[in-house]
Amino acid sequence: MLHAFTHLYGVALLPLYLRIQADLNLAGVEQATLLVTVMGLAYFLPSYPLGVLADRLSRKKLLATGLAINAAGFVGLAFAPGFGWSMAAVIIAGFGGSFYHPCATALIAKLFPEARGRALGLLGVGASIGFFLGPLYTGWRVMSAESWRVPVLELGVLGVVAAIAFAWFAKEETDRAGETGPSVVDKPLRMFPTVTVWILFVGMSLLFSMRDFAGSAMGTTASLFLQWAHGFNPKFTGTALAGLFLMSAVSNPLFGHLSDRGRLRWILLVLVCAALLINLFPRVPGTWAVPVLFAYGFFFMACYPMTEAALMDAVPDAVRGRVIGLFITLAGVVANISHWVSGKWVERLGQDAALASHYYPWFAALSGMIMASLLGLPLLYALARKTGSSNK
Repeated sequence: MLHAFTHLYGVALLPLYLRIQADLNLAGVEQATLLVTVMGLAYFLPSYPLGVLADRLSRKKLLATGLAINAAGFVGLAFAPGFGWSMAAVIIAGFGGSFYHPCATALIAKLFPEARGRALGLLGVGASIGFFLGPLYTGWRVMSAESWRVPVLELGVLGVVAAIAFAWFAKEETDRAGETGPSVVDKPLRMFPTVTVWILFVGMSLLFSMRDFAGSAMGTTASLFLQWAHGFNPKFTGTALAGLFLMSAVSNPLFGHLSDRGRLRWILLVLVCAALLINLFPRVPGTWAVPVLFAYGFFFMACYPMTEAALMDAVPDAVRGRVIGLFITLAGVVANISHWVSGKWVERLGQDAALASHYYPWFAALSGMIMASLLGLPLLYALARKTGSSNK
């Protein structure tokens, strides 16, 4: 449930860009896409300190607090009178979202040591639901409500209720010895033992940031492309984006399970397929654009739980919150400017934004970034070897 809300908020505004631009009297669509970029920066930047807290405090309480803050930001966004207040609201929302991954990934890695890929893949179904419902709900609801603020408010209130329910019903984690809460040691462990391991980790994170840039840019650019080049309205655009993300409800647990017998080769497979489909997406007729988008989502979204499982395999529980937090910070901050960059690029097309062929260079560049990110796999393998992991 928490994974669903975390990612629902991250994509809920995608079908609403043009409505937000009109309502807030923005100079261009890149300002509307900037809201998502700023929310993402607020989501990724605090990930390392949140990871430190996840290694020391109750992960359950951190998860409940994060969702409450995330949802409160959306409530504030619904009432924002102008662009400045909207910025403040998305910063609050993004900060709340930053609580989730350092806590949840470390928690699942601890609870399922024998099948982390499968467990994180199943956890990824929650993300699939959120990615699916976010653009689907806002795209459909705005057509009947006539204002983008209505679905934003409704999703915010629902998140507050869910946070209260989680805080009330969820149990604290318990290790095999019966101790509640995260693993605690008298002297906090160092994240990595040598400078070489640090270099491998940072290099891998920055290379994977190109994967994340392409993935985030794909969502924003596909939204604008479908509306301007193919004439989709927000309802059908939201449905198309929702279907993209829904495909991962199948692929996340499937590839997550398969990766327990060799993670890196399965990550390689899904990313190569995703890169090829990105390049194909703008080149097919409108009737085929959505199926290609769905196929891309099936492969691309599956890479995340496998990558997280591989990283968690490489380090002990006492530092997993910090490791995943720093990984998210390094990869995510670089990647998240993609929403604004995508909006700026499409805005500069002017009237040519209605011609699918003018999108070819941009989607080809995104495809190339995913292919370049594959250079991070040897570094991930070397990192696992240096830390004594059994990653294959």
